[in-house]
Amino acid sequence: MIEKRTAQRHRVFKAGKITFAHNGIACTVRNMSASGAAIDLDAPVTLPRSLTLSIARDDFVRNCRTVWRSDKRVGLAFVQ
Repeated sequence: MIEKRTAQRHRVFKAGKITFAHNGIACTVRNMSASGAAIDLDAPVTLPRSLTLSIARDDFVRNCRTVWRSDKRVGLAFVQ
């Protein structure tokens, strides 16, 4: 398998929230890098291409775009 990530990822297990169009959905952040993150959702949900990921305990907020999806796991790329 060819690695496509531009930055090394780090495993994490943090409570997060994705927001879009005045909606908020709880998620679990499973890994992060300088350029993106993978999140788990409780149930499959239709998501827009652009959204915001926040991790309250880290005071972390990033605008993102969805890159890939596998059932309840979603790959996000941070938008600079």
